[in-house]
Amino acid sequence: MAEKIIINDVGPRDGLQNQAVILEPQQRVALIHALIAAGVKHIEVGSFVSPAAVPAMSGTADVIAALPKGDFHFSALIPNLKGYELAKASGIDTVSLVIAASNTMNEKNIRMSNSQVMSFAKDVLGRSHTDELITLACIATAWECPFEGLIPENTVIDLCAELFAAGAPEVVLADTIGAASPGQVRSLMTKLVSEFGAHRLSCHFHDTRAMGVANVYAAVECGIRKFDSSIGGLGGCPFAPGASGNVATEDVVLMLNQMGFDTGIDLGKLITAADLVAEQTRTNTSANSAKWIKRQIEKGLL
Repeated sequence: MAEKIIINDVGPRDGLQNQAVILEPQQRVALIHALIAAGVKHIEVGSFVSPAAVPAMSGTADVIAALPKGDFHFSALIPNLKGYELAKASGIDTVSLVIAASNTMNEKNIRMSNSQVMSFAKDVLGRSHTDELITLACIATAWECPFEGLIPENTVIDLCAELFAAGAPEVVLADTIGAASPGQVRSLMTKLVSEFGAHRLSCHFHDTRAMGVANVYAAVECGIRKFDSSIGGLGGCPFAPGASGNVATEDVVLMLNQMGFDTGIDLGKLITAADLVAEQTRTNTSANSAKWIKRQIEKGLL
């Protein structure tokens, strides 16, 4: 039996938050349904941020209210305690919070210092345990910060240790600006897996320097079995200069399928979802494999 790898598609949140065209909640729900039809069961559906700061995420509670019931794992990003309370009220069962490895990024992204955001993270982890919510912790700029440069590995290891000690069930390592190389990914993830175990870690890569898929491969070799990706390669952070789109779900799934892993995702239906979001956002999606996958579909090979 093929070993399973979980794909968490962050397109409905990270993919859409930086687009010029702002989608209505019902359009975002349609995209989520298209991903579900392709076999994607883990989806980040939105965020509870200020609509003034990120207009594209307005109406996330409406999106959540329209989600189907079943064996799905939906999550929403929260930037602060107000966001946490809104998420809890929405009925979502998983929230994610972000703590950058650099002080400047924390101040630019959520207007908190390192110590403030760690205090917030510990507060949310405590509350979510009481409220029976799952809270995933994401370490942004885990390899490099657009303001402070390279991040020492020990800084990230110490943050992981503190988050796990505070009760985080999973820590996501994010290459927020797509600056990491496979060698850097292998170096850090080898240490983290040795210290904390692969089952408690996942990765989130961007494709700024066209190394997103290579970085996924490096992390797989280290034992990681869960990855964030974005349909069509859409994405980028409004507060991180130089961050282009996330690694494309199509590219990651194609590689993992050909490596013999089981993602449970249908590539043909995934292309349908990518075409939908391209039409919705009036953009050309950036998956490197899209043309090849479409040719295989036309030949009846997929």
